Amino acid sequence: MAYAPRSGAPRTGGEGGEGGDRRRGRRRDDNREQRQDREQDEFKDKLVTINRVAKVVKGGRRFSFAALVVVGDEKGRVGWGAGKAREVPEAIRKATERAKRGLIRVPMREGRTLHHDVIGEFGAGRVILRAAPAGTGIIAGGPMRAVFEVLGMGDVVAKCTGTTNPHNMVKATFAGLARCTSPRAVAARRGKKVADLLPNPPRGGAEPATEAAGV
Repeated sequence: MAYAPRSGAPRTGGEGGEGGDRRRGRRRDDNREQRQDREQDEFKDKLVTINRVAKVVKGGRRFSFAALVVVGDEKGRVGWGAGKAREVPEAIRKATERAKRGLIRVPMREGRTLHHDVIGEFGAGRVILRAAPAGTGIIAGGPMRAVFEVLGMGDVVAKCTGTTNPHNMVKATFAGLARCTSPRAVAARRGKKVADLLPNPPRGGAEPATEAAGV
């Protein structure tokens, strides 16, 4: 038994057809571009160093570029990444993507400095990071300054006492920042109140400097 075709124009698109697939593909592309634009606005990146690497092959030397980049949102999150490619822009892009995948959060006192002094070590790299009063600024050189700038830290004193290799300096700085903590986190870990961890007031009757702790 033969069936007569339905009246009206045949369906050539829709949510389940080829037209729907194209529309969904365009929406995914638009959403991806919007996410990339938001990430570019949110994060700030700095190129620490770039090195030209030569590989000797049968036909001669083949050159490539290795880039070291630090990325941060200037609000307490920071990350580093290394990338290698035949061209400089591609090496920087790879390093930036890897830096965004390895972000860490650093607690800051009053949003401007560290809660306490800390030492960071990685390989032959060794750095000393110290909290500083307001108005000090960033007293650090080379790769460490780039890390603190993208982190959003306004007052800090840093000194490198080991190798000056940029990769080891950056990794040692991140090792030190990863060890930083805040009075609130320590109190929560020990099951105490923040006031219990602060020093006792002097006998003159002055109030404890709870505001100075930046908790």
